[in-house]
Amino acid sequence: MARLTKKQKEAQAKIDKNKVYSLEEASALIKDITSTKFDASVDIAVRLGVDPRKANQMVRGVVSLPHGTGKDVKVLALVTPDKEAEAKEAGADYVGLQEYLDKIKGGWTDVDVIITMPSVMGKLGPLGRVLGPRGLMPNPKTGTVTMDVAKAVTEVKAGKIDFKVDKTGIVHAAIGKASFSAEKIAGNAQELLSTLIKLKPTAAKGTYVKSIYMSSTMSPSVAVDPKIN
Repeated sequence: MARLTKKQKEAQAKIDKNKVYSLEEASALIKDITSTKFDASVDIAVRLGVDPRKANQMVRGVVSLPHGTGKDVKVLALVTPDKEAEAKEAGADYVGLQEYLDKIKGGWTDVDVIITMPSVMGKLGPLGRVLGPRGLMPNPKTGTVTMDVAKAVTEVKAGKIDFKVDKTGIVHAAIGKASFSAEKIAGNAQELLSTLIKLKPTAAKGTYVKSIYMSSTMSPSVAVDPKIN
């Protein structure tokens, strides 16, 4: 087992392992124990009482974080020529169609989100093996397949994220940066948790939110009270 550095030991010492913190307390504590030289990402992991193997217990959705992600999200808009100006004005980093389809076919995936139109989705099917594993395949359920390209680009740039429960029943999401105020981190976390509560499958029995942990890049995790509003 790797030895802890002095900073890691100091961070561990500040966390009461027998306590579950409120969102506000956890957000402030994460800021206090983050010592990276770069602006660390703040992440949350929510364990849900669902069986993702069953279609009627799959939890997936989108949420617009009120304070953004703090990340410069690179957006590719795969659109027909009549939609190119609209996508560019909305702030898409890359705009086009065939040239980018060819680049993706060659293995290029240097973007965070791909937004496209229903009429273009047929061309993306053969690229599923490249885009799928990277979570880049556009999906109508997440608002990334739409005729309102400008709105989709603007929302993603402003802090709209999509999430999906993994095979172990956990939802992982980045909810901001360590440079955010504790209030903004807590606000973004609350928005995500509220959205998860609304998406509770009717087939899910027993405790829905089993545990919540917050952490930043390279920091220890902090247990958050799962009894949320």
